[in-house]
Amino acid sequence: MSGSGHAQDLALPGVLVEAPAALVETPAVREAPAERRFSAISATYGRRRYLTRRLLLLADATGFLLALTVMLATSQHDRPVGYALLGFLGFPLWLGVFKSYGLYERDIKRISHSTVDDLPWILHALLVGCLLLWVFYKLLPTSRLTLDDIIVLASIATLTTMVLRSVARRLTPRLLGPERVLFIGDGDPTELLVRKLKAHPEYGLEPIGVVTPADSGSPDRNGTLPRFVIDELDVGEVLDRSRADRVVICRSELNQAALLDLMHRCKGRGVNVSVLPELFGAMGSAVEVDDIEGVTVLGVNPPVFSRSSRLMKRSLDVIGAASVLVLSAPLMLLLAALIKVDSRGPVFFKQRRIGAGGKPFRLVKLRTMVVGAEDRTEELLRQSQDPGWLKLDHDPRVTRVGRFLRLTSLDELPGLWNVLKGEMSLVGPRPLIESEDWRIEGPARSRLDLTPGVTGLWQVLGRTNIPFEEMVKLDYLYVTNWSLWTDVRLILRTFPVIVTRRGAN
Repeated sequence: MSGSGHAQDLALPGVLVEAPAALVETPAVREAPAERRFSAISATYGRRRYLTRRLLLLADATGFLLALTVMLATSQHDRPVGYALLGFLGFPLWLGVFKSYGLYERDIKRISHSTVDDLPWILHALLVGCLLLWVFYKLLPTSRLTLDDIIVLASIATLTTMVLRSVARRLTPRLLGPERVLFIGDGDPTELLVRKLKAHPEYGLEPIGVVTPADSGSPDRNGTLPRFVIDELDVGEVLDRSRADRVVICRSELNQAALLDLMHRCKGRGVNVSVLPELFGAMGSAVEVDDIEGVTVLGVNPPVFSRSSRLMKRSLDVIGAASVLVLSAPLMLLLAALIKVDSRGPVFFKQRRIGAGGKPFRLVKLRTMVVGAEDRTEELLRQSQDPGWLKLDHDPRVTRVGRFLRLTSLDELPGLWNVLKGEMSLVGPRPLIESEDWRIEGPARSRLDLTPGVTGLWQVLGRTNIPFEEMVKLDYLYVTNWSLWTDVRLILRTFPVIVTRRGAN
């Protein structure tokens, strides 16, 4: 059995554990009544979720009050003080609408939930809230809200709510530290999840250990994590001593009775539980949870990309690409001049890529390398950090201006012309060169069912920090789970990635 170099044995009845000294016992939990510790329903959300809910509530309350203040300051009314006091009376109603839309519970149910994911529910809640507030004012002996008032209120509330909710979500891990995650079951899925969580600290999750049965016979694939080896069904001691905030059940050798016991004990302690399905590689956000007489069934239905869906996606591409090209035209003229001054050669770089249906096209970018750079590709591949493609910390072919263009992703701007021509989309799978496309076989080739994109899951989640095989899987998941909201969400998430330069090569 392997563990941390500073591990110490913890004497647990029926449980053999190796864990670092940081995994200490929590007396408050150990001394709790047995019936509460084995409850099927948790009496509280736990300290972390309690704080998150309160911070989100405070963010929404502050956002509403700011929006209402701005509305009243810009509104044309003869009795502003009384008007404001009556408006503040609708404050509980506003928060009640947000509560009814589940805007304080989704962080409990999901790991990667972000403020951008809240946007559809926030907009719908604001629409209903503004309507109720209009009715509220109509019933009161005061001036009614005008259309201009409603527009100002909704616009300011959307902005303040989104910004303050984003701040609130960042405060919880800063105040309490990252969420401590305990994995049930060792193997490839666990190894993959641990690597992903360590590569993405923005999730606020810290892997702290792996639990496996004593007779599993599985090798220790996560030697950097403490390993809890269980020879009895009772895992309560492990939960108490590890102080886990979340349990992730991957591919566990525990039988059904042991898993049910684990679920009950997690609920009684306010510990969140996530379950990784066996077919996790073929699933995505479009999976529907159904039930047949109480038996849970996951629906993984084939995607239907209808003509109306294609029309909506194409409309988003044309409007978005045309708008950005017009606004960025002066900037591209300046960048073109800098490229010409910095090194000899053309302003634009054109490369053959594989598009939808396997049809090749010429991708246009601003030139970031010296002339003849592609002739040295094979030579530099031997120094690449990733065997799947060329990844170097310092590529000798990149020019001084080119390095700036790559770090800021400004070299991608001319690709919007490919979008207008229909060869690319704003969001889609990564456009690969032919040598990379030849390596993809089987079901993964369905990534070519949609037009490649300027941005996508690969770009948002880390770009060159993600191995080639994972990129192919992400493209497959994007295609099989496509929706217009997915495209909008990925576009919004692209801007922070560009600003932080994460994964830029």
